Amino acid sequence: MTVVSASKAQASEGVSSWWGRLAPPAIAILAAVVLWWLATSVLSGPESVLRQTAPQHVFPALAELLERGVLLSDLGVSLWRLLIGLAVAAVIGMPLGLLIGSSGIAERAGGPIIAFLRMISPLSWTPIALAVFGIGNQPVIFLIAVAAVWPVLLNTAAGVRAVDPGLLNVARSFHATRWELLLAVVLPAIRAHVQTGIRLALGVAWIVLVPAEMLGVRSGLGYQILNARDQLAYDQVVAVIVVIGLLGFLLDAAARWLLNPARRA
Repeated sequence: MTVVSASKAQASEGVSSWWGRLAPPAIAILAAVVLWWLATSVLSGPESVLRQTAPQHVFPALAELLERGVLLSDLGVSLWRLLIGLAVAAVIGMPLGLLIGSSGIAERAGGPIIAFLRMISPLSWTPIALAVFGIGNQPVIFLIAVAAVWPVLLNTAAGVRAVDPGLLNVARSFHATRWELLLAVVLPAIRAHVQTGIRLALGVAWIVLVPAEMLGVRSGLGYQILNARDQLAYDQVVAVIVVIGLLGFLLDAAARWLLNPARRA
């Protein structure tokens, strides 16, 4: 009887734990949907465009987009552009971060330039991107890379500066070369900083992706918003916006899970 009671107590604790985790976000989501319905169906005027954006219209519009097959294809294109832009940002940002973090001269020389460039909105480069690359994937990827490079660069440089000098001295006492110092000491030590930079870059890149896809390309989630707007289908506009927010949440959750040190322990 004691074993059975203990098992029941553990099961009850497990259910309580899951309920404690899931209940607050579930209640918050439900409250947000109710407020959304009130604002668009009750408080808005009878002829207001907002009535088209009510949840009872948006979710059927989302189902229609899925049935037509356009949403999944555009979503795949957007994710492809996102990954390519992030890869370009990492390839540029990590080496520059290593250089700036390990060299005082490089930090003093490049610091003002980096501070100047990173404060410029990535979308400000749109005319130049279109003039150089034309219409297509290239300007979108360029804008994503411009937005995402700074978190990677700055976090990599911060990680290099935070490396324990004792580790470097021990490696030098064994006559390690600069290349060996980089591979055996610096890169493992800055892994957490680089991962944080990539996660921050992912969020910034996702925000820039949608407006960047409104630059004349004929695919992607940003294009789908413009296409729905041109058809005055505001329920589809909000449906795509919901997909963008949901997918951004899932991408951030996946990044947190993949980069969690406890998962690899």
